[in-house]
Amino acid sequence: MAYKISDACVSCGACEASCPAGAITAGANQYEISADACLDCGACADTCPTSAISQ
Repeated sequence: MAYKISDACVSCGACEASCPAGAITAGANQYEISADACLDCGACADTCPTSAISQ
């Protein structure tokens, strides 16, 4: 199951830089994770300073 970003996202970009698959992009209001590209590695969740990313 792909990781998801909640409304706690503050659009800092830390997750995008940490994603080895390039599955994270800036959305209109917060960052978004492409479920098709997500590797389920958890690198983004480990990097998020607001704990906005979970499975």
